[in-house]
Amino acid sequence: MTTLVCTSASKAATPTPYPSFSTYVRARGPVLLRTARSLTANPCDAEDLLQTALTKTYVAWDRIEDHRALDGYVRRALLNTRTSQWRKRKVDEFACEELPEPEAVPATDPAEQQVLHDAMWRAVLKLPERQRAMVVLRYYEDLSEVQTAEVLGVSVGTVKSAVSRALGKLREDPELATVR
Repeated sequence: MTTLVCTSASKAATPTPYPSFSTYVRARGPVLLRTARSLTANPCDAEDLLQTALTKTYVAWDRIEDHRALDGYVRRALLNTRTSQWRKRKVDEFACEELPEPEAVPATDPAEQQVLHDAMWRAVLKLPERQRAMVVLRYYEDLSEVQTAEVLGVSVGTVKSAVSRALGKLREDPELATVR
């Protein structure tokens, strides 16, 4: 709800109990409106924000001791009001014809998964024994490089280089290329 505080059209209708407030708004209104515009993206929202801050200032007019610091008071009211509006904002929901959720990815065929699994295992069996052991421990047993090195009694660097060479051989395996 917005209350009309001070406009030139309302002079004739109701006299303002605080003439100094009307004078202040006429003198400082454009400057305060620029401040409000810097706090919002929309000029209409800035006018509403300034109107609300001026309403709060009007209500507290007789409690404000130093009228030389009114700009600071109104700016603080602008900032506090804008912060409150920002905190209270709600997420709008809009109806639309098309759902924004992505389509479900179709599950892969279990037979295709089995073909890939078999081809991968055959390719792993073609690796030299030491590389095969490292690949199985790293990727089938899900051990870290350090754990794999401890199990096989080799250094971590040996595991890294052997696994790297084994993966290179698996990438080049012609049987896996046809399955991919």
